Amino acid sequence: MRRRFIADTFSPDTGHPTRAALTGEQAAHLARVLRAQPGQVYDIVANGFLHRAEITAVTDSEVAFILHEELEADAALPIHLLLAVCKFDHFEWAIEKATELGVARITPILARRTEKHLALAAPKRADRWRRIALESSKQSRRTDIPDIADPSPLAAALAAETAPLRILLSETEQTLSLASALSVSPNEQRTTNNGQLSLAIGPEGGWTPEEMSLFTTHAWIPVTLGPRILRAETAAIAAIAIASSAMQQASASAS
Repeated sequence: MRRRFIADTFSPDTGHPTRAALTGEQAAHLARVLRAQPGQVYDIVANGFLHRAEITAVTDSEVAFILHEELEADAALPIHLLLAVCKFDHFEWAIEKATELGVARITPILARRTEKHLALAAPKRADRWRRIALESSKQSRRTDIPDIADPSPLAAALAAETAPLRILLSETEQTLSLASALSVSPNEQRTTNNGQLSLAIGPEGGWTPEEMSLFTTHAWIPVTLGPRILRAETAAIAAIAIASSAMQQASASAS
């Protein structure tokens, strides 16, 4: 299996690129560690497309490729994860694993019960979180990188949300499970294989009553993952896995 990298630059800017390059740390790794040479072939993701690519030039600061045939690749899951900011090591673990599972977008949420020092520091961590997503994308052989939005207050994030199916993991919901909320039958209009899905997961201590009212106003569906109280990062990964399975089943049923 060929090594895979995500291009730092490519041309042209639109359509299928014909050339690409790795720069910075990626170029240094290829040049110094892997001892890359012109003529060697790698898998390169450029502009969302996966290609077989041949090295044309190598320096410590840039490795240039010519892109050959496009290869088959899986698309990202159409899942937008709205995850309340929590302890940064836990939050970064969630970003890493959510990326590996294939989510398309992650928005860090500044909730009422987000610890104040975390909320104040979160905007400065956004670039680090994007780098984590990039590395996780390469490790899991994704052909894209999830969009990591800037940290957002809950009200603004909910007002901007456009996904047709919006799921809120709620500690107070005891009846409707996530799997049931995502189920698709011939008589239901709700689908998970064609439309986008948003998942919202709260901070330690849960959402405040005012925040729960906001979710209701914006037509979010509260669900439960079961009787146990899970950490936010655990709930996020469990929810994504359940949603991914439901999407695959819905897609299989439709085909």
